Order: sequence, then structure tokens, then C-alpha cells
Amino acid sequence: LVNSMADGDVSASKKARVFFGNTEDQDKQRINDISLSKQQEGGPHSEISPAIAAGIKAGNINISDGATFDLSLASEARQQELLAEFERRKKARAIAVPTDDAEIKARLRQLGQPICLFGEGPADRRERLRQLLSEQATEELKWPKEEERRVDEKEPEEIWYHESTQALRQVRFWIAEYSLPRARDRLKAARIARARPDPERASATQDLHQGLRMFSNYCSQVGDDRPISVCQFSPNSKVLATASWSGLCKLWSVPDCEPIRVLRGHDGNVGGVAFHPQATLSLDARASCLASGANDGTVHLWSLERYGRY
Repeated sequence: LVNSMADGDVSASKKARVFFGNTEDQDKQRINDISLSKQQEGGPHSEISPAIAAGIKAGNINISDGATFDLSLASEARQQELLAEFERRKKARAIAVPTDDAEIKARLRQLGQPICLFGEGPADRRERLRQLLSEQATEELKWPKEEERRVDEKEPEEIWYHESTQALRQVRFWIAEYSLPRARDRLKAARIARARPDPERASATQDLHQGLRMFSNYCSQVGDDRPISVCQFSPNSKVLATASWSGLCKLWSVPDCEPIRVLRGHDGNVGGVAFHPQATLSLDARASCLASGANDGTVHLWSLERYGRY
């Protein structure tokens, strides 16, 4: 029994040990022990098998002298680069980039960057602006807002008055007396129409459509190559005046719609034409019977007897 217990203790001591974690320190210690044993015994590689010794002598097997290379410096630099890139992307997502392409180009011009690259679309241009803004410093990012704030904080323009002439006062009084009553009547009619019930509105619309069905096309004529802007009948209803975007005013006979005269003189689009209230009635045909106005601010007066304008 004693012998068996002794044998059990020896076998237990010889059991292999399992190491958890890094065994680098143990390997270094083992190599140092081998080096010390070689130095004490005087024979190189005496504790190593002949094949391993031959490999070491040929230079195919390198045994470290215990020197180590710290990888933390290289990994730390790479880690810092990755953190900086993540921070830049986070900042880019938080930046408010305008969606208007014209405003994006203006902001790129402020940053000194080309407003358009070859093959770049609006979405790519917006993303490039976001990337540029994310690389700017915080102070530079705040600059447009502070600039807008300074623009908003400008002193309001001072309103000043001066004494007008008597003629100007009379004209303004006449305009007020002419326009204010008409504006009052127009607003009153609009309120009454708005207050009308829906069935009454629908009935009025149906009556209007029924009245329009009674009209028929008596004659038709092409007035101009460009759109007709306005037309008006003469007081005796025998002449029709038309004006178009081509700058021409034309007179047509009623009811056969035959061209009478082409009035040339405007360089821009004609937007208004009007007969004198007494034209074709009691007003002399050599007088100014017709007036026309264009978008360039010019007004021409025309006679009906001869071609020309005043």
C-alpha cells in the first residue's frame, strides 16, 4: 500500500501542466537556461539535438536573445488616425449643408474651392461641400452664421420725409379719391360673394354656362405669330384693335375680320391698347384715337386716318 501511494505521488507530479494565457515569459526563461547551460558546459548546443544544432549553425533557426518589439506605438498611431476619421465623419453628419445648388456653389466659392468638377452632379457637389466643412475648424464653421447675424444686426434705414410740391399733392389726392372708393366697392363685392352659400354659387355658375352656350363663333382670324395680349372694340363696334407680344398693333374690320392696318412702333411686348371714348364717333380721325403701351414703358398714340403715331 505504501509503495502504491508513493507511485501515485510520483505520477501526479509528472502530470503535464496546462498554462492559460501568454507563455512568452516561460519561453524566454527556458531559452536563457539553455544559454547558461551551454556556457557552463563549454560545448555549443550540447543540450540541443544534433539536427536543431545544425539548423542553428546554418542560420536557418534563429534563437532570440530576449529582445522584444513593442507593437503598441505603431498600433496607437493607426488607432489615432481611425479615431480622427470617425470624428470627422461624425462632424460631417452633424453639419447642415444647404440643398439649393446655387447656394452650394456660392459656399464653395467662399471656401476658395472650384464650384464644379468634371462629371460632378448636384448630389456629389453637396457631399464635397459637407466633407470640406467637416475639415474646417470650429471657428471657420461658425463664421457664416456670425456673418449672417452681423448682417441682420445692421441698423435699420432711417425713414425721412420732405415737403412736396403742390402739384404732387394734388395728383396724390386725386389718386386716393379715385382708387379708394373703387377698392372699397371691390372688397365689399368680394365679401358678399364669399358669404354666398355653395348651392347659390353653383346655380350662378350653371346660369353663366347656359348663357355661354348661346354664343356661336361668327368668324375667326389669326391675329399674330406671337400671343395676343389684349384686344378692344372701337366705340362704334366696327373696328377691332389687337396688340401682341411681337410689338405690333393691328386694326381689323368688323364683322368680316379683314386686316385694315398694322401699327408698327413698339420694340417690346405690347400689353395694352385702348380707343378714345369718342373715336370713330365724333372725334376727328386725324386726332389721337388709339393708345398703346408696351413693357418697355413706352406709350404711343395713333390716328385712324393715316398711318403714324404722335
